[in-house]
Amino acid sequence: MKILVTGAAGFIGFFTARRLLDEGHQVVGLDNFNDYYAASLKEARCAILSRYAGFRMARIDLKDASSVDGLFAESRFSHVIHLAAQAGVRYSLTNPRAYVESNLAGFVNILESCRHHGIEHLVFASSSSVYGANTRVPFSVRHNVDHPISLYAATKKSNELMAHCYAHLYGLPVTGLRFFTVYGPWGRPDMAYFSFTRAILDGASIDVYNNGDMRRDFTYIDDIVDGVCRVLAKKPAPDPAWSGLDPDPGTAAAPYRVYNIGNNAPVDLMEFIALLEESLGKKAVINFLPMQAGDVKETYADIEDFARETGYAPRMPVEKGIPLFVKWYREYYGV
Repeated sequence: MKILVTGAAGFIGFFTARRLLDEGHQVVGLDNFNDYYAASLKEARCAILSRYAGFRMARIDLKDASSVDGLFAESRFSHVIHLAAQAGVRYSLTNPRAYVESNLAGFVNILESCRHHGIEHLVFASSSSVYGANTRVPFSVRHNVDHPISLYAATKKSNELMAHCYAHLYGLPVTGLRFFTVYGPWGRPDMAYFSFTRAILDGASIDVYNNGDMRRDFTYIDDIVDGVCRVLAKKPAPDPAWSGLDPDPGTAAAPYRVYNIGNNAPVDLMEFIALLEESLGKKAVINFLPMQAGDVKETYADIEDFARETGYAPRMPVEKGIPLFVKWYREYYGV
């Protein structure tokens, strides 16, 4: 296949592109290398991908509709994996327009290009944040997700709605994946586990919200990539059992599906910090704080549908995943 991976210089995009290249596919990456976090990390990921003969990187901003469409016209992709987005819940509180431009306007450009250039299957990144004010766990794709509590979550929910429209109106096969707290080597520096590691090694304090009473369905990067690659080959079809009299949020009468992709095993935040301390050989200085605006107490992925449809089965527990991240961190930063 010839596959476009947007956000290919990012964390999940990098690993996804590398996996596809290892399997022998041709991959074109798209990334704007913005400064949300250090561009040097993105350049280092890109340098690794550039060693593959079947890879090239297009430095394009998703907001540039003509450049995006020109790339589609030139490259004639069969499949698209859309992972590029303005990430981060907390950043959306102070920089809302960045999310509208990238996650909404940028996604429309991807949808339009997929529609006009005969893409066989579009897989796009959604987020566990869409569950918002829901407190019923585990989170299921059958649950209503109409109560987001951050603009980031609202843009991801909007992406799901936009994708369904294009599947319904134009028959574009689309699958959305709700990622749950992805971690691992080459990760995003704005993620808590990454900043905690830096602070612990520096002897600085770490901010722990809700006084540490939080749980997250931490999912190792290799498990995420395995799920993405599994679903890429499974083009969704309309569900003949779907009824407008009793609409199921997890399926559709259009060629559209949405799945949770997580570890299905939430971990207490304080236990996660203890694993970091053990791997680093150093205790954390903890600054306990109230709950942060836009945050949720717990995430927990119900992956039953995804496992049944694709054979997905997460294999990496945090007890093994955290030491692998710490090993990479020490080697990359020389600490």
